[in-house]
Amino acid sequence: MKPTLLLLAAGMGSRYGGLKQLDGLGPNGETIMDYSIYDAIKAGFGKIVFVIRKDFEQDFKDKILSKYEGHVPAELCFQSLDALPKGFTCPEGRVKPWGTNHAVLMAKNVIKEPFCVINCDDFYNRDAFMVIGKFLADLPEGSKNRYAMVGFRVGNTLSENGTVARGICSKDADENLTTVVERTEIMRVNGPVCYKDEQGEWVAVEDNTPVSMNMWGFTPDYFEHSEAYFKEFLSDPKNMSNPKAEFFIPLMVNKLINDNTATVKVLDTTSKWFGVTYAADRQSVVDKIQSLINEGVYPEKLF
Repeated sequence: MKPTLLLLAAGMGSRYGGLKQLDGLGPNGETIMDYSIYDAIKAGFGKIVFVIRKDFEQDFKDKILSKYEGHVPAELCFQSLDALPKGFTCPEGRVKPWGTNHAVLMAKNVIKEPFCVINCDDFYNRDAFMVIGKFLADLPEGSKNRYAMVGFRVGNTLSENGTVARGICSKDADENLTTVVERTEIMRVNGPVCYKDEQGEWVAVEDNTPVSMNMWGFTPDYFEHSEAYFKEFLSDPKNMSNPKAEFFIPLMVNKLINDNTATVKVLDTTSKWFGVTYAADRQSVVDKIQSLINEGVYPEKLF
């Protein structure tokens, strides 16, 4: 069974301003998502599923979905603040989405095969899709609790225009993930790559330290684990009273690892990430895409 690609496209794009998911960066108006989908098809993925917000459904269908017809089956799911388990209601005044793992949960009724989760606004490069696509395709039928994560080298994932958020990873001798800690401020500080810790201090890490770029490989049992843990998350008064509390994928993954419920293989990639974290990143991404076209990696027009 061919794996499915799940694209998280419901983010507000707060740092960039506007719907960066729909911003044309390629020579024919291609979005970053278009390149991810093109790479995923090349890597053997058989279906794509988007998680978006209902309020830009029509815009999304017109500008994005229409171009994939005849190339790959595509489906839409919707993330909303009130999409909560029975018995829970959204706290008054909350405007922030519930986070990446909540977005993943929105696809539970449409994905029945091994799947890869990615952010829609990150340019992952083809090697990363090849690596995760092979892992998922090679899983024995009916596999459960054997997941994977593409571990990008942190030095390959920075923005020249400010800090970035990444999950800093540790792994054991068998290349299995042991922890992933979300660090919201990472940048080069006088040479070395550093993240800001809880005390506001800069902590240096090696350039090749694996980080999560939210490129995960799961089997459908992951949805059941997520539903159960989301109820725990919502039952914690601390999370319900904090308008910024989010149910992140690393939070769920850490729990499964710590409980010895699942293993997560860290897959190495030489891919260099790039993306539009800040408006000032845009031109650099346009130039990098054009250079990949010039090298023959991508055609001038994708779809």
